[in-house]
Amino acid sequence: MSQQQISALVDDIFDAGLDPARWDDVVVGINRYVGGKACGLFSKNPINKCGTTHYFCGADPHYIRLYAETYCKFDPLGTLPRFGQVVSIPDLVDYGEYRAGRFYQEWLSPQGCVDAANVVLENSNSDFPVLLTVLSGRHMVDRDMRRRIAEIVPHLHRALRINRTIDARQSEAGTFAGALNGLTAGVFLVDAHCGLVHANSAGHDLLRSGDLLSSVGGRLALRDPRQNQALRKRISDDMPVQVDEPVVPLSADGGEHYVLHILPVQSVVRMRSGLPGKAVAALFVRRAELDSESCAGLVARSFQMTPAESRVLLAIVQSGGVPDTAKMLGIAETTVKTHLNRIFAKTGVSRQTDLIRLTAGYASPLAS
Repeated sequence: MSQQQISALVDDIFDAGLDPARWDDVVVGINRYVGGKACGLFSKNPINKCGTTHYFCGADPHYIRLYAETYCKFDPLGTLPRFGQVVSIPDLVDYGEYRAGRFYQEWLSPQGCVDAANVVLENSNSDFPVLLTVLSGRHMVDRDMRRRIAEIVPHLHRALRINRTIDARQSEAGTFAGALNGLTAGVFLVDAHCGLVHANSAGHDLLRSGDLLSSVGGRLALRDPRQNQALRKRISDDMPVQVDEPVVPLSADGGEHYVLHILPVQSVVRMRSGLPGKAVAALFVRRAELDSESCAGLVARSFQMTPAESRVLLAIVQSGGVPDTAKMLGIAETTVKTHLNRIFAKTGVSRQTDLIRLTAGYASPLAS
């Protein structure tokens, strides 16, 4: 191969580090460069001798299956060489005895091969390190093949490390996304300009309905223009760890009450959790409803409400007005107003919207 072809092979190896689907083509290039009959990347456990082939070329898939099912335990590569050391069969066992054994007679020789070069490509403590194996045809592995394999080992090592890093990031992000999808509240990760970075399943449902919010040019937008403007003023790169008013009451077109919770996402948290780096805040949107007895008891205990006041509070949050609350509880509107004034006095608020905001804080999805 020319120097230009060798450089192209190295480029292909690093491309495979970013896109594992390219390893199939890479092993073909490696096999051509080192002069092998067959070539592959596989993992080997030196304890139970189990082997798994990931990518290969030049070998019949039938023999790849036989190796995994039966012949991996007869492979002379029982004790793995140290990282980066290229070894052949005579380096591992007595070659005369080896030729009389099952691995050679039933697996290697029928493929038209007499020797194999192996090198461990990872220097980690993995139980299943990845190796490069090159099967040599009718000639033993010579010095030139060893040299060529050794030349590309550092590049293969780096590409595999890139694969591992990307896999870990994707797994971490997938786990995080799965956790968000398990929440009943709509969750939106936004950048400093309210641009949507990520939304969970419940969040996408809210966007599709369009009753509360929508995506306009990739930016999260509240239905109420004033609330939307206020939200965008709060979201910024230098958001404090705790915002002054983390809860925003919202109303849908159908009259249902919702609450939006703002959680600043600090850079160190983003780095450790796998969140996209440009997300500066997480917004939680859920209906303002208290259907949990434990939550109702917590509200009542916190503000020392009587049972009647607690029932009125819950009804106000669920129905949104005095007439509907009176109808729901089967009492006079004047009675509702009396209890409501007492609730205002105990909680320190003077409007129903503020009461909903206060109560919704006790039902925050961040604490459940």
